[in-house]
Amino acid sequence: MRQDTHVIDHPLVQHKLSVARNRDTTTDNFRRLVREIAAMLAYEATRDLPVEHADIHTPITTCRVPVISGKKLCLVSILRAGNGMLDGMIDLLPNARVGHIGLYRDPETLEAVEYYFKVPDDIAERMVIVVDPMLATGNTALAALSRLKEAGATSLKYVCLLASPEGLAALHGAYPDVVVVTAAIDRCLDEHGYIVPGLGDAGDRIFGTL
Repeated sequence: MRQDTHVIDHPLVQHKLSVARNRDTTTDNFRRLVREIAAMLAYEATRDLPVEHADIHTPITTCRVPVISGKKLCLVSILRAGNGMLDGMIDLLPNARVGHIGLYRDPETLEAVEYYFKVPDDIAERMVIVVDPMLATGNTALAALSRLKEAGATSLKYVCLLASPEGLAALHGAYPDVVVVTAAIDRCLDEHGYIVPGLGDAGDRIFGTL
């Protein structure tokens, strides 16, 4: 396993992902599972946040405790499916700023087409965590990371539920500095660019537009 790819094999993450994969899982349960898994992945994505020590008063006495040292965060959702993960991330990181990148995959070329981009003006000063359920061909991820780097982002991580070997190779080939955090690396892509075995179209399953 590459050091720039972190697969979270915690039993709770894997169980929830298995339930989400099931085609019989209802829209409301799928949406809840994506949110819960995203929150768990957020722990790993923020593992290296710097801390400093501060003096506080507990009900018993005073003590010196670790607190996050003011590292600014920005969560960037790749629309629309990324919004299914965003809420779970915000639950743990309520002070993070939020950006959005609107991209869709051309069904013929599988290339990413941008239709919206809005991020904080000070994104260059923030650790940026990009969220999107699927890292399939990698085209959408590469387009998003390229735009974020153009906007000034220098500290980037990519968090997804599932990744394909092809998508990981494409992302790390273009951006070896970007760490990927995922719940699983699946077998391959099919001829339509979908992850196998995968879980289907995450956006359709989150929003009930099958």
